[in-house]
Amino acid sequence: MIQTIDLRELRPGAAELTALLPRPTVDISVAMTAAKDLIDEVRSGGESALREHARRFDGGEPESVRVSAEDIEAAVEALDPAVRAALEVAIERVRRASAAQVPESRVTELTADSRIVQRWQPVDRVGLYVPGGKAVYPSSVIMNVIPAQVAGVGSLALASPAQRDFGGSVHPVVLGAAGLLGVTEVYAIGGASAIGALAYGIPEIGLEPVDIVTGPGNIYVAAAKRLVKGQVGIDSEAGTTEILVIADEHANPTYVAADLISQAEHDEAAASLLVTDSAEFAERVRAELERQSQTTTHSARVVQALGGPQSAIVLVADLAAAARFSNAYGPEHLEIQTASNAEVLADITSAGAIFVGEHSPVSLGDYLAGSNHVLPTGGQSRFSAGLGAATFLRPQQIIEYGPTGLEEVAAGIRALSDAEALPAHGDAVAIRFTPSAK
Repeated sequence: MIQTIDLRELRPGAAELTALLPRPTVDISVAMTAAKDLIDEVRSGGESALREHARRFDGGEPESVRVSAEDIEAAVEALDPAVRAALEVAIERVRRASAAQVPESRVTELTADSRIVQRWQPVDRVGLYVPGGKAVYPSSVIMNVIPAQVAGVGSLALASPAQRDFGGSVHPVVLGAAGLLGVTEVYAIGGASAIGALAYGIPEIGLEPVDIVTGPGNIYVAAAKRLVKGQVGIDSEAGTTEILVIADEHANPTYVAADLISQAEHDEAAASLLVTDSAEFAERVRAELERQSQTTTHSARVVQALGGPQSAIVLVADLAAAARFSNAYGPEHLEIQTASNAEVLADITSAGAIFVGEHSPVSLGDYLAGSNHVLPTGGQSRFSAGLGAATFLRPQQIIEYGPTGLEEVAAGIRALSDAEALPAHGDAVAIRFTPSAK
């Protein structure tokens, strides 16, 4: 069902280790041409192109691409009480955790007459994408919307695919989550088309361009985000989900197998990895995977994901080697279930979100931990972070010098501007101390 990669006798260097990492065979670049064509069609065809794409790829043509405020309100009222209660808990927890991410303005007093102010300014408008293919993701509404609201963004537009079972509109539970958060601008648009529409705008349906596009999606969504980057900001090119579990012989194989399966049920291309220093434990997990995968709801999908080239049981010499492997892989979700969790955690440098201990499964982070589940995939956690308030904030430096402060550095500015053959830079300072210029 799942391959084994035995690294116990190897001490690979960085490049060699990278080559050994199990990754999906499908690369984002293969979707670039298709995504570009869809975005070009949206830019030239506007609403008619969106309707055509909904017929071709989503759940059928929507009656209205923009969902009415009345439909959003009705979706809130129709929420199952248990689902609504869970959403409200998630909203409260994610809002508290996101608020802690907003930096305070800082003032650096260099001298009595010179200072730098560091402030964080929210973007004006964001586009939030909530996928809706193999599953429904009201939780992703929360994870996208709340950090933007906490950051102070004033205008939010949300897009999610049309659903055949609901007349081509957005899924009502997604609408209900949006309504609970006060989002009133929602569009039944999916995939690369949604990313293009948010980035460039569709005036005929009242969709104005945004400054940043965020949210997870399939490979075409990721390709579209790469294509519009520069026109707008993006959070990351999030692809199919990943879980990497570092576990030793003291972990519970039933729990570990359940966690690997929980992510495999997302998609046939989902990556589930166990990294362990115990061959005996690895076999116990393998047996649990075979047992649990036969009874889980999405059994066929899980079996395909676990059997794909992106999933593996990796045997390493010790937990330090497990941490090195994990850092090279840069997982979206990392679980640590060992007898020495703190020591392993201290060695981790790259992961989207880290779940420590046997009672901190990834499922907790997907819904009610208070953390954000929109995270970098494909190794991008080595250089980028998950979605948060900072995604929507721009650090700005405000420079305020008086005459004494400027005079103190005038000679240095003259020396450096002359050294760079840019004397007008120095002149712009010197003229302020020239009596005839006053």
